Amino acid sequence: MKSTILGIGLANPGKAISQQAIGKFMEVAHGLDGVDARKLGFLYRKSGINARYSVLNDFEKSDPVDFQFFPKNKTLDPFPGTKARMEVFAQHAPGLAEQATLDALKKAEIKKEGITHLVMVSCTGMLAPGVELSLMQSLGLDHSVERYCIHFMGCYAAFTGLKLADKIVRAEPSAKVLVVCVELCTLHFQKDYSEDNLLSNSLFGDGAAAAVVANSENGSGLEIDQYMSHVLLEGENDMAWGIGDFGFEMRLSKYIPALLDKGIGNLLSSFERLFSLSTIQNFAIHPGGKQIVEKVQSAFGFDEDKNEHALEVLRNFGNMSSATILYVLERMLRDPKIDGKILAMGFGPGLTLEAMTLTKTP
Repeated sequence: MKSTILGIGLANPGKAISQQAIGKFMEVAHGLDGVDARKLGFLYRKSGINARYSVLNDFEKSDPVDFQFFPKNKTLDPFPGTKARMEVFAQHAPGLAEQATLDALKKAEIKKEGITHLVMVSCTGMLAPGVELSLMQSLGLDHSVERYCIHFMGCYAAFTGLKLADKIVRAEPSAKVLVVCVELCTLHFQKDYSEDNLLSNSLFGDGAAAAVVANSENGSGLEIDQYMSHVLLEGENDMAWGIGDFGFEMRLSKYIPALLDKGIGNLLSSFERLFSLSTIQNFAIHPGGKQIVEKVQSAFGFDEDKNEHALEVLRNFGNMSSATILYVLERMLRDPKIDGKILAMGFGPGLTLEAMTLTKTP
């Protein structure tokens, strides 16, 4: 028996907001016109994103009078502080977590009463008692369910959650672990006109994903095989999170794709030794951005069609931080063309690279 992802559930707030509409909001928020507005429009058109989701409807508005969360003026003053943003997180995150969980349980054909462990993942909101306790109450889970929280690790945190689930199942073969990622990235919009903010504002969306991990002898799913973690210290200052007075502030350098390309190139022998790359038929790349997906593809030398699902997720949802890789794996789980080994990779602050091999069972 092996630890297996038996089902993956997804949830998003509201309706999709077009990338074009978000771009118009950003023009107003950054106070742009003329050449700068055209540059921003070009960045959004080349992002590889058609639409994203947000708990804030303001991003589909271009007239400040229609704003509901941000102040109804072009300067957005007084700009909402971290407390106000965390109040929105507390309001919306539990419901999204529940939606994703119910979807995952249905797909896994597991009753909620069978869940023994709960791993909650988020880098965009924190509160105590937390979302994991709200989820236990809304689902009516047994009060003895063990709870773990993984916060502030960024886009690769789902890998940490899945690794923890794997270790729990290996230690307790009868365990059924629920891993839930909920990320409301758009709450942390920053209006200062800087390179870091332009990049992050153009990429991130909101979403939740849940995975049920348990031992399985003959059930279909994604068996967890091996994993590795590596820190590219030369990129330490190129991707980072910090808690500011006006939400969480992200440092996101344009050099990240090149750093990943170089870092993965230097690690190829380690990948080959651990994962036997010749046996890998499929790739699940965290779509942190179009260039990141392309650089990883170049580093490993696989065909563009292997990125089909990652690019589809990026196109329709943007980067939802830790939840995003589960969106990619969920599509691969449903795709009848996908069979055999999958190499999944995620990237986050540090600059941290996480990799995991999985086997899709029929």
